[in-house]
Amino acid sequence: ETGLGGRLDSTNIIKPELSVITNIGYDHMNILGNTLEEIAFEKAGIIKENIPVVIGETLPETKPIFLSAAVACKSEIIFAEENFSLITVKPNIDNLVVELKNTKTQQLKNYTLDLNGIYQQYNLRTVVTAVDVLIKKGYSLIDEKISSALRHVKELNGLHGRWDVIQYEPTVVLDVAHNEDGIKQLSSQLSLFTFEKLHIVFGIVKDKEISKILSLLPKKAVYYFTKAQIPRALPGEELLINAKEYNLHGNCYSNVNEALLAALANAGKQDMIVVCGSVYVVGEVDESFTKKPLVTL
Repeated sequence: ETGLGGRLDSTNIIKPELSVITNIGYDHMNILGNTLEEIAFEKAGIIKENIPVVIGETLPETKPIFLSAAVACKSEIIFAEENFSLITVKPNIDNLVVELKNTKTQQLKNYTLDLNGIYQQYNLRTVVTAVDVLIKKGYSLIDEKISSALRHVKELNGLHGRWDVIQYEPTVVLDVAHNEDGIKQLSSQLSLFTFEKLHIVFGIVKDKEISKILSLLPKKAVYYFTKAQIPRALPGEELLINAKEYNLHGNCYSNVNEALLAALANAGKQDMIVVCGSVYVVGEVDESFTKKPLVTL
């Protein structure tokens, strides 16, 4: 998968063994287009001639786009949702247990993920589908090693910031949710856990759909509005003014660590603190808050 979009992304010069498109959502519309069909067209630009492509998730608007691109490139197209069914999903505070069923063989398989966001169930299905395709191409991929790797993703590659629990009592979570789909997933994740009060450290960059994102944030939370130390960041004072229009209330802080310290000072042991809104905000959380270095990719 490429970085921003696909068709015109700088990484798209590579001829891969396999292309993977995860899901399509509204983000970077100023570059990729204003409709799901337009965004899907840009993503489909990574499909290469005679190279298979795995599609992780589809929508009625996007599936025809992918099918058309695959036909034009004479590429085999594999839809993960047609190859594996999600049977059970058990979210825990620090892991996610998912049972998949192979729709062809009916075989059941359990996986435990240290990337524990509830949305990772769909990414898992995509990964397992991609592994199957690579095995058919002659790669030797051992099931036990794949399962072990999925249990230790953070340890193996330093990937943090996806429902990443860094403290307990109160529970402190880092999540790089920064667009409409991400905030919806974050809200779904929050609904799975119990806590006394919710505290949200929030910052965002200027080019996001700020009004849409603010409208989706939980109303019953104390907010600590802040900004990353980059030119693209929306000033916390401006964010605070916009947030009040959506009944989101709190105070403004000059940087994420000041905001997080304020949240910790105000939170009880049974509360939850979530730092979100921007990859840059999460990336600026000081390592003193956690025992592991934070790398957000």
